Amino acid sequence: MPNHVHPVFVKHIQEVEPSASVSLSKCPPILSSSGAGYIGKIGSPTEEEQYVGEAESLKAMNIAAPGLAPRLIACSVIDKQFAELDSEIGRPYFLSEYKDMGSLSDSSAKILGKRLATEIHTYKSTMGFGFQVPTFCGNTKQQNGWFSSWEECYDALIGGLLDALRKKGGYESLFKQGEEVRKRVIPALLGSLVIQPVLLHGDLWSGNTGTDRKTGQPVIFDPSSYFGHNEADLAMARIFGGISAAFFEAYHENLPKSDPEDQYELRGDLYELYHYLNHTVLFGGTYARSARQKMDRLLRAIP
Repeated sequence: MPNHVHPVFVKHIQEVEPSASVSLSKCPPILSSSGAGYIGKIGSPTEEEQYVGEAESLKAMNIAAPGLAPRLIACSVIDKQFAELDSEIGRPYFLSEYKDMGSLSDSSAKILGKRLATEIHTYKSTMGFGFQVPTFCGNTKQQNGWFSSWEECYDALIGGLLDALRKKGGYESLFKQGEEVRKRVIPALLGSLVIQPVLLHGDLWSGNTGTDRKTGQPVIFDPSSYFGHNEADLAMARIFGGISAAFFEAYHENLPKSDPEDQYELRGDLYELYHYLNHTVLFGGTYARSARQKMDRLLRAIP
C-alpha cells in the first residue's frame, strides 16, 4: 500500500474532509490536471483502523475481481512533511479512483451476480476464516482475526455484537436470546458445513452497488471484507432494499447453494441476523424487533 501521495492530493482531501463512515458514492470527486477523477477522505487519528480496513478490503477485491470495485490509490496518515498544521499530523487519509455511477440495473445486476460467484467468491484464503486487519461494518469493528473453522469465525462475529449490546444496556433479553443462538443454532447450521474461506464484500446491500455510467458494468464499494462462507454476502444482499432477483439467478447459475441445500433459508436467516444485530447496536429502534424475529424463527427450527 503506498505510504504517500503528492501533497496537492492531500491538500484537496483535507478540503473535502468527509468522515470515515461516509460512503465513497457520497464523496465529491477530485479532478487531476489530466482529467482523471479520484475520491479522497480524511479522518481523525482514532479512525485509522477504519481507513486501513477499507483499504485492505479494496486491495483484496481488486486482486480477486479487477475493476469491480474502485481501485485504491493510497491510504496512510499525514506526517510532518505534508501537514500544514501540527493538528493534522497523524490523521488518516484515503484515496481511490472515482467512478461515475448510477443505480444497479437488471443487466448490470446479472453481471454482478456472475462476477461475485466466479471471481470474488472463488478467491480463497490460505490463512483460514477471518481477515488480516480489523474491518468495520458501518462504525462497528468486526471481530476479525484468523479462525480454523467458519463456525468459530461466525460465532466470534455474533458474539462481538452481543457484547456491544450488553454494554449499551437495555437489551438484556435480546442478549440472552442471542446467546441461545450461539449455543444451539450456530453449531447446528454451520458446524457440519464443508466450505472454503472465500473473500466476502461484507456489506453487500443495494446501497453499496451501482452501474458505471461509462461502461455499463457493475461496481461495488464501501466493503467490510473478510474470508467466510459465500452465502453470508447473499443474505445481506436480500435486506435493506434488496438487490434484484436477476442478481441471485445469475449467481446461482454459476455457484450452487451449499449442502445441505434444505438449510439454505435458515442459514440466510442466521447471516441476516448479524446485520439486524449490528443495526441495533448502531441505531436501535425497530432493528431490535427484526433481530428478535430472526432469532425466534431460528430457535424454533433448531430445538
